[in-house]
Amino acid sequence: MSSDKADGDNNPSRLIDARISELGDWRGDTLARLRALIHQALPDVVEDWKWRGVPVWYHDGMICTGETYKAVVKITFAKGAALDDPLRLFNASLEGNVRRAIDVHQGETINETAFKALILAAASLNASRR
Repeated sequence: MSSDKADGDNNPSRLIDARISELGDWRGDTLARLRALIHQALPDVVEDWKWRGVPVWYHDGMICTGETYKAVVKITFAKGAALDDPLRLFNASLEGNVRRAIDVHQGETINETAFKALILAAASLNASRR
């Protein structure tokens, strides 16, 4: 699952650090904050770097991806459609049967408690399907 290389240049966590740094704007700040929340919720989460530059977080399976676009930071939950979202954080990719996403635009904040609850719920779902 991990694309970690011995030389460290392809270490997923370092690649994510570099992406955050190279963005150098609100998108980098937002991705860094969401990443920190993921780690707070699941300290033993595994980071990976896939598909030519997409951060991915795993815990007993894929939890979510973190994509950055010009106008949005998108956190896509691999099995989001199966998760309860009582505060309706999911606001994108709502039409599918599997994935759900949270689009964060410049200046927006996210309910951190609810976000961490979704991360934990995704990990619990993964563990239940082992």
